[in-house]
Amino acid sequence: MSLAAYACDPARSRGRRHAEPPAPTRDVFQRDRDRIVHSTAFRRLVYKTQVFLNHEGDLFRTRLTHSLEVAQLGRSIARSLRLNEDLVEAIALAHDLGHTPFGHAGQDALNECMTAHGGFEHNLQSLRVVDELEHRYPRYDGLNLSFETREGVLKHCSRANAERLEAAEPGGVARRFLDRTQPSLEAQLCNLADEIAYNAHDIDDGVRSGLITIEQLAEVDLFEQYRRETLQEHPQLQGRRVLYETIRRMLSAQVYDVIDATGDALRAAAPADADAARRASSIVVFSDDMRSRSTALKRFLFDNLYRHPRVMETTEQAQQVVRELFDAYLARPAEMPESFASLPSRHRAVADYIAGMTDRFAMREHQRLTGRKGIG
Repeated sequence: MSLAAYACDPARSRGRRHAEPPAPTRDVFQRDRDRIVHSTAFRRLVYKTQVFLNHEGDLFRTRLTHSLEVAQLGRSIARSLRLNEDLVEAIALAHDLGHTPFGHAGQDALNECMTAHGGFEHNLQSLRVVDELEHRYPRYDGLNLSFETREGVLKHCSRANAERLEAAEPGGVARRFLDRTQPSLEAQLCNLADEIAYNAHDIDDGVRSGLITIEQLAEVDLFEQYRRETLQEHPQLQGRRVLYETIRRMLSAQVYDVIDATGDALRAAAPADADAARRASSIVVFSDDMRSRSTALKRFLFDNLYRHPRVMETTEQAQQVVRELFDAYLARPAEMPESFASLPSRHRAVADYIAGMTDRFAMREHQRLTGRKGIG
């Protein structure tokens, strides 16, 4: 399949921070994807929380399975829009590399610990991972990914951090946060695929956990429409098959909506190339109706799942573990590996070390350093 004019062409990539000769059989975005898959940070995602802690059940999503689902959805949509599938996959697989243990609970606690030292943003941390913290190559730190993949990894960025990144890399991946332009269409697509994926799988995991029920979900129009359709077509269907089929139909409807709404936006904007698409308003979008329905679903999940008392109890325990780990390493940096303990900025070194932990390693380290079991 040929790429559209507005897609990112690997032959026209803005390149890597450290120049490298081309590979004989793979283009620049394919190499990015392969480097991400082989990275240590990617393997750690299998033991990092999505919503439920890793030890709470074998079938709940982790950051790894979430990233794979985002990549699958992204590639499916990219093919219909004639965007670069390999770039979409690379961004999707890397977008959560900077997430802390214990999901957003760990991120919030680490940001609190780092308030006086630049704060902590998991998107910025994902960029730090691929630019600096992976140590796999003899000539440079990081994975030396292409500009386009790094641009997509940096999904959000505060102005203060954007200014700092821009000073170090003029015209680089943070520039768009200062001049208010958009990332590539492939990056925009990954942002939307991320939302579609976590809304769907958080319904699945929430029902599996018993914290939300299908009956509660009847108040969510986006879910209830496809549950009714499922039962009308398969009136004898029962149990989890009803849930699975409802989610499948809901996912398909959102995918087709993005394809149709984005097609309309592309025809209206008519970008001549990838850079023209960056200068336009957001192009990869839901229709207004689907955006409203997706927002209602997110609100439901926030109120009924993410703020469920059982989840909140675990969240508070996880945040305490992160805070106590931070204090312990700050006071005794020799408890960290030498590669972190010897860094000049101790606070940032501690944040980098904790952010790279899996859930279970963080719990083991906390018990080793405090003598107490922090969670459960």
